[in-house]
Parts: sequence; structure tokens; C-alpha cells
Amino acid sequence: MVDQGYDFSGRTIVVTGGGGILGGEIACSLVASGAKVAILDKNPSLADRFRDRLQEGPGSAIVVGGDVLDAEALVESEESIRTELGPIDTLINAAGGNHPRATTGDDLPFFDLPADALRFVGELNLLGTILPCQVFGRRMAESGRGVILNISSMNALRPLTRIPAYSAAKAAVSNFTQWLAVHMNKEYSPDIRVNALAPGFFLTEQNRFLLTDEETGELTERGRTIIEHTPMARFGTPDDLLGATHWLLSPASSFVTGIVVPVDGGFSAFSGV
Repeated sequence: MVDQGYDFSGRTIVVTGGGGILGGEIACSLVASGAKVAILDKNPSLADRFRDRLQEGPGSAIVVGGDVLDAEALVESEESIRTELGPIDTLINAAGGNHPRATTGDDLPFFDLPADALRFVGELNLLGTILPCQVFGRRMAESGRGVILNISSMNALRPLTRIPAYSAAKAAVSNFTQWLAVHMNKEYSPDIRVNALAPGFFLTEQNRFLLTDEETGELTERGRTIIEHTPMARFGTPDDLLGATHWLLSPASSFVTGIVVPVDGGFSAFSGV
């Protein structure tokens, strides 16, 4: 489902982690709204599942290899995208994720979580947001205009059990979003906006079998608890992110910067009672 009320014709938008489910759906919706989209992913082949939809237009899309944790590679990616699509005015940081070894469980208590797994999660989510903002944001600072949209998480607002590194990293993403919004306006231009989305519980490849049983498809205990604490009584779908995404990228939110918008079915509003 795409809100056809938004027209992004003439916009050049980079989506990091665009080969993932959420990033890919956002990219497809932007192409359907007229944008020129560059999907940037460490594994470009992941975007193959979206290829047909990306070719339907009226916008266009390219897929570019790039590692959000490698600043030099990001500079090369930016140059390649700019050469092919023109100046980049919008960045969506959708790259991120958790690591099984950074998740507590009966066989892996918090005290034994390995440092390399914790470091991986922290770097992927926080540094993997900061570095693209440096590379692509530099061009926005030079031109005096642009939009950056980061992807935080409901875990940033209400930390969840079992995933300490992911929750902490996404909280840092929310904080960085506010910091960068102020920095860009104060130091460079009032026409650069930086915001974030905080998705609630969406079924993705990363969490599917934490929330549903792999064999039966039934909800796990964790999945049932989440649904019981979500007033809208369901998990989110990628389509549920599109309206808020398009609004934050569009002139309709021209006086909005430095905010983190929950898209969570009411989870953050519900006290559990």
C-alpha cells in the first residue's frame, strides 16, 4: 500500500540496508512515488527480491554495494550514486539488526554475552547510522538542504528483556538523531531536517522465530506477551511504516526535526493495565 498523495519526483534518496525487508519495502514505495532511489547494501543480491517492483516506476532504482561500517567504501558509494542519479538530497538509514550471541537465554546469561557480539550490535546500529550521516550529510551541509531519516526502535523507548545491546544501541540512535538535527540547523542550514522512526514489533527474518514457532507458526510465549501489550493486537507490517516515512520525507513535515515517531500499534501508550 502506497500513499499516492506524496510525490517524490526529482528526489534522489539513498536507503542503507535497502536489501532488508523494511528497507526494501520503503525503497519500493518511494519508487512508486516517483523518486530516484539508490539501495545501498553490503549484500546487494538481497535486493533481488524487490527487483520487479522497483522496475515498475514511475521512479527508478539502482542497487549499490556498500558497507555502512566502512567510511571509505561509503565515500565510493556516494560518488557512484551521485554520478548516476545526481545530487543526493535524502538519506534513510535502515541498516541495523541484532545478533543471536548478544541475546540472553537459558544457555547464555547476560554475564556471558561475548564482547564481540555486543560490539557488533553496537557498531551496526549506531556507527552504521553515524557514518552514512557523515558521508551523505556532508553533501547536504554543502548544499544547505536535505532530509535524513534514521530507524530507531521501540526498544529505545522501553527496553525489552533479552536484547540489551540492541536496546542500548537504538536508544543511542534516538539520541544521535536529536543531536544531529540541532547540529545541522545550528551549524549549516535550517533547511536540513533529521528525524527517526521507532517501529514497534514487526515480523522480520531476524525475529520471526523469537515471536512465532518455526514448526507450527503459532505465537511463542514472547510473541503472545507482545500482542497482549499492543492495543491494536497485531504485529506491524512493512506497509505500516510507509505513511510516517513519506510524511517525514515530504514538505508536509517542513517544520518537523529532531523527533522520534513511534509506529507501534499503541505499545508505548499501554501500561499493561
